Amino acid sequence: MKVQVIKRDGEPEYAVLPWADYLALLQAAGHAAQVPVAAADTVKPALSELARLREEKGLSLQELARSVGISPHYLGMIESAERQPDAAIKRALAWALGVAGWEEKF
Repeated sequence: MKVQVIKRDGEPEYAVLPWADYLALLQAAGHAAQVPVAAADTVKPALSELARLREEKGLSLQELARSVGISPHYLGMIESAERQPDAAIKRALAWALGVAGWEEKF
């Protein structure tokens, strides 16, 4: 088992170990690992779904970009994850696509 010991003022304070070793320790102690799952990720569509949502609405890249007030090139960069839009653009995209609460997701 490979363990890293982190000290404070010369005294051991934390032990860091590989995940597999941690799981083995839990199992040996009779405990099951509990890894939290972000349930909210399944509620709203992610920014990566922007192109699909746009196409479902029958909008071209140019049409959606102009309705939101950005260039088609910038929208293309958002859809390909090259750029992260600010909150105002996220709200405008959500409104234009008719997806309530979507802008809060990303």
